Amino acid sequence: MRVLLADDHTLFRAGLTALLGDLPGMDIVGEAGDGAAAVALAIETRPDLVFLDIAMPVMNGIVATAQIKAALPDTRVIVLSMHLNEDHIRRALSAGADGYMVKDAAPAELKLAVQAMRVGQSYLSPAAASLLIQQVLPALRLADPLHALTARQSDVLRLIAEGMTSKGIARQLKVSPKTIDIHRTQLMQRLDIHDIAGLTRFAVRVGLVGSG
Repeated sequence: MRVLLADDHTLFRAGLTALLGDLPGMDIVGEAGDGAAAVALAIETRPDLVFLDIAMPVMNGIVATAQIKAALPDTRVIVLSMHLNEDHIRRALSAGADGYMVKDAAPAELKLAVQAMRVGQSYLSPAAASLLIQQVLPALRLADPLHALTARQSDVLRLIAEGMTSKGIARQLKVSPKTIDIHRTQLMQRLDIHDIAGLTRFAVRVGLVGSG
Protein backbone atom coordinates (compact mmCIF):
# COMPACT_ATOMS: atom_id res chain seq x y z
CA MET A 1 0.00 0.00 0.00
CA ARG A 2 1.19 3.50 -0.86
CA VAL A 3 0.68 5.60 2.26
CA LEU A 4 0.60 9.34 2.94
CA LEU A 5 1.00 10.68 6.48
CA ALA A 6 -0.36 14.06 7.56
CA ASP A 7 0.26 15.37 11.07
CA ASP A 8 1.71 18.63 12.33
CA HIS A 9 3.95 16.82 14.83
CA THR A 10 7.14 15.55 13.21
CA LEU A 11 7.85 13.08 16.00
CA PHE A 12 4.41 11.54 15.70
CA ARG A 13 4.88 11.08 11.95
CA ALA A 14 8.24 9.45 12.65
CA GLY A 15 6.66 7.07 15.14
CA LEU A 16 3.87 6.18 12.76
CA THR A 17 6.39 5.62 9.97
CA ALA A 18 8.32 3.23 12.19
CA LEU A 19 5.19 1.28 13.12
CA LEU A 20 4.04 1.06 9.51
CA GLY A 21 7.53 -0.11 8.57
CA ASP A 22 6.94 -3.22 10.64
CA LEU A 23 3.97 -4.14 8.44
CA PRO A 24 4.52 -5.89 5.11
CA GLY A 25 3.95 -4.06 1.84
CA MET A 26 3.79 -0.52 3.21
CA ASP A 27 5.39 2.29 1.17
CA ILE A 28 5.40 5.81 2.64
CA VAL A 29 5.06 8.09 -0.40
CA GLY A 30 4.86 11.43 1.39
CA GLU A 31 4.40 13.41 4.61
CA ALA A 32 2.58 16.66 5.25
CA GLY A 33 2.41 18.98 8.24
CA ASP A 34 -0.93 20.65 7.52
CA GLY A 35 -4.24 19.80 5.89
CA ALA A 36 -3.82 21.87 2.75
CA ALA A 37 -0.41 20.33 2.06
CA ALA A 38 -1.91 16.89 2.65
CA VAL A 39 -4.59 17.47 0.02
CA ALA A 40 -2.07 18.75 -2.53
CA LEU A 41 0.33 15.88 -1.84
CA ALA A 42 -2.46 13.32 -2.04
CA ILE A 43 -3.54 14.59 -5.46
CA GLU A 44 0.10 14.51 -6.59
CA THR A 45 1.03 11.05 -5.26
CA ARG A 46 -2.39 9.33 -5.41
CA PRO A 47 -1.81 7.11 -2.33
CA ASP A 48 -3.87 4.06 -1.44
CA LEU A 49 -4.16 5.17 2.18
CA VAL A 50 -3.92 8.50 4.00
CA PHE A 51 -3.52 8.96 7.74
CA LEU A 52 -4.82 12.42 8.65
CA ASP A 53 -4.57 14.17 11.99
CA ILE A 54 -7.85 15.87 12.80
CA ALA A 55 -6.27 19.01 14.33
CA MET A 56 -3.82 20.56 11.87
CA PRO A 57 -3.01 24.15 10.87
CA VAL A 58 -4.18 25.78 7.62
CA MET A 59 -6.86 23.10 7.08
CA ASN A 60 -8.15 20.58 9.60
CA GLY A 61 -8.30 16.88 8.94
CA ILE A 62 -12.06 16.77 8.42
CA VAL A 63 -12.00 19.35 5.62
CA ALA A 64 -8.92 17.69 4.16
CA THR A 65 -10.68 14.31 4.25
CA ALA A 66 -13.64 15.68 2.29
CA GLN A 67 -11.37 17.22 -0.33
CA ILE A 68 -9.20 14.13 -0.71
CA LYS A 69 -12.23 11.84 -1.04
CA ALA A 70 -13.78 14.19 -3.59
CA ALA A 71 -10.62 14.17 -5.72
CA LEU A 72 -9.60 10.55 -5.05
CA PRO A 73 -12.66 8.49 -4.11
CA ASP A 74 -10.70 5.22 -4.12
CA THR A 75 -8.11 6.51 -1.65
CA ARG A 76 -8.77 5.26 1.86
CA VAL A 77 -8.58 7.78 4.70
CA ILE A 78 -8.07 7.14 8.40
CA VAL A 79 -8.56 10.16 10.65
CA LEU A 80 -6.41 10.33 13.78
CA SER A 81 -7.26 12.26 16.94
CA MET A 82 -6.01 12.76 20.47
CA HIS A 83 -9.62 13.12 21.59
CA LEU A 84 -12.40 10.60 21.95
CA ASN A 85 -15.12 12.97 20.85
CA GLU A 86 -18.46 11.90 19.38
CA ASP A 87 -18.79 15.06 17.29
CA HIS A 88 -15.32 14.57 15.79
CA ILE A 89 -16.10 10.95 14.94
CA ARG A 90 -19.41 11.79 13.29
CA ARG A 91 -17.95 14.71 11.33
CA ALA A 92 -15.00 12.62 10.14
CA LEU A 93 -17.24 9.80 8.94
CA SER A 94 -19.62 12.27 7.31
CA ALA A 95 -16.68 13.79 5.44
CA GLY A 96 -15.93 10.38 3.97
CA ALA A 97 -13.31 8.96 6.34
CA ASP A 98 -12.96 5.19 6.15
CA GLY A 99 -11.58 4.94 9.65
CA TYR A 100 -11.14 6.78 12.92
CA MET A 101 -8.36 6.02 15.39
CA VAL A 102 -7.44 7.60 18.70
CA LYS A 103 -3.75 8.38 19.02
CA ASP A 104 -3.36 6.52 22.30
CA ALA A 105 -4.45 3.26 20.65
CA ALA A 106 -2.24 0.21 21.06
CA PRO A 107 0.17 -0.45 18.16
CA ALA A 108 -1.70 -3.69 17.41
CA GLU A 109 -4.69 -1.55 16.39
CA LEU A 110 -2.68 -0.06 13.55
CA LYS A 111 -2.26 -3.49 12.00
CA LEU A 112 -6.01 -4.16 12.31
CA ALA A 113 -6.83 -0.80 10.73
CA VAL A 114 -4.48 -1.38 7.79
CA GLN A 115 -5.88 -4.88 7.26
CA ALA A 116 -9.40 -3.42 7.17
CA MET A 117 -8.34 -0.80 4.63
CA ARG A 118 -6.73 -3.46 2.41
CA VAL A 119 -10.01 -5.36 2.04
CA GLY A 120 -12.26 -2.31 1.66
CA GLN A 121 -13.70 -2.31 5.17
CA SER A 122 -14.03 0.53 7.65
CA TYR A 123 -12.25 0.73 10.98
CA LEU A 124 -13.06 2.44 14.25
CA SER A 125 -10.92 2.23 17.36
CA PRO A 126 -12.86 0.11 19.89
CA ALA A 127 -13.16 3.14 22.16
CA ALA A 128 -14.65 5.21 19.32
CA ALA A 129 -17.04 2.43 18.33
CA SER A 130 -18.15 2.02 21.93
CA LEU A 131 -18.80 5.76 22.24
CA LEU A 132 -20.98 5.79 19.12
CA ILE A 133 -22.93 2.75 20.31
CA GLN A 134 -23.58 4.40 23.68
CA GLN A 135 -24.97 7.43 21.87
CA VAL A 136 -27.03 5.51 19.32
CA LEU A 137 -28.64 2.85 21.52
CA PRO A 138 -30.89 5.19 23.55
CA ALA A 139 -32.28 6.66 20.34
CA LEU A 140 -32.89 3.20 18.92
CA ARG A 141 -34.71 2.16 22.08
CA LEU A 142 -36.90 5.25 21.96
CA ALA A 143 -37.66 4.54 18.29
CA ASP A 144 -38.77 1.00 19.14
CA PRO A 145 -42.39 1.16 20.35
CA LEU A 146 -41.92 -2.18 22.14
CA HIS A 147 -38.85 -1.10 24.09
CA ALA A 148 -40.87 -0.45 27.25
CA LEU A 149 -42.31 -3.97 27.34
CA THR A 150 -40.82 -7.12 28.78
CA ALA A 151 -40.66 -10.25 26.64
CA ARG A 152 -43.59 -11.74 28.58
CA GLN A 153 -45.67 -8.58 28.15
CA SER A 154 -45.00 -8.69 24.41
CA ASP A 155 -46.20 -12.31 24.35
CA VAL A 156 -49.36 -11.39 26.22
CA LEU A 157 -50.00 -8.43 23.92
CA ARG A 158 -49.61 -10.63 20.84
CA LEU A 159 -52.02 -13.24 22.17
CA ILE A 160 -54.56 -10.57 23.19
CA ALA A 161 -54.35 -9.15 19.67
CA GLU A 162 -54.94 -12.63 18.27
CA GLY A 163 -58.26 -12.68 20.11
CA MET A 164 -57.45 -15.06 22.95
CA THR A 165 -59.14 -14.73 26.33
CA SER A 166 -57.26 -14.37 29.61
CA LYS A 167 -57.97 -18.03 30.39
CA GLY A 168 -56.71 -19.14 27.00
CA ILE A 169 -53.56 -17.06 27.30
CA ALA A 170 -53.01 -18.39 30.83
CA ARG A 171 -53.24 -21.99 29.59
CA GLN A 172 -50.78 -21.32 26.76
CA LEU A 173 -48.27 -19.51 28.94
CA LYS A 174 -48.82 -21.88 31.88
CA VAL A 175 -49.68 -19.15 34.38
CA SER A 176 -52.84 -18.16 36.21
CA PRO A 177 -55.57 -16.02 34.61
CA LYS A 178 -54.98 -13.48 37.40
CA THR A 179 -51.35 -13.12 36.25
CA ILE A 180 -52.56 -12.43 32.71
CA ASP A 181 -54.98 -9.80 34.01
CA ILE A 182 -52.06 -8.11 35.80
CA HIS A 183 -49.99 -8.17 32.59
CA ARG A 184 -52.91 -6.68 30.65
CA THR A 185 -53.29 -3.87 33.19
CA GLN A 186 -49.55 -3.14 33.03
CA LEU A 187 -49.67 -3.12 29.24
CA MET A 188 -52.45 -0.56 29.24
CA GLN A 189 -50.55 1.62 31.73
CA ARG A 190 -47.22 1.49 29.88
CA LEU A 191 -48.71 2.04 26.44
CA ASP A 192 -51.37 4.49 27.65
CA ILE A 193 -54.00 2.40 25.89
CA HIS A 194 -57.14 1.59 27.84
CA ASP A 195 -59.11 -1.01 25.90
CA ILE A 196 -58.55 -4.34 24.12
CA ALA A 197 -59.34 -2.85 20.71
CA GLY A 198 -56.62 -0.24 21.24
CA LEU A 199 -54.10 -2.91 22.27
CA THR A 200 -54.98 -4.89 19.14
CA ARG A 201 -54.52 -1.90 16.86
CA PHE A 202 -51.17 -1.15 18.48
CA ALA A 203 -49.98 -4.75 18.04
CA VAL A 204 -50.90 -4.63 14.35
CA ARG A 205 -49.22 -1.25 13.86
CA VAL A 206 -45.90 -2.41 15.30
CA GLY A 207 -46.00 -5.69 13.40
CA LEU A 208 -46.52 -7.94 16.40
CA VAL A 209 -49.44 -9.58 14.61
CA GLY A 210 -50.70 -9.45 11.03
CA SER A 211 -53.45 -7.12 9.96
CA GLY A 212 -55.48 -9.94 8.50
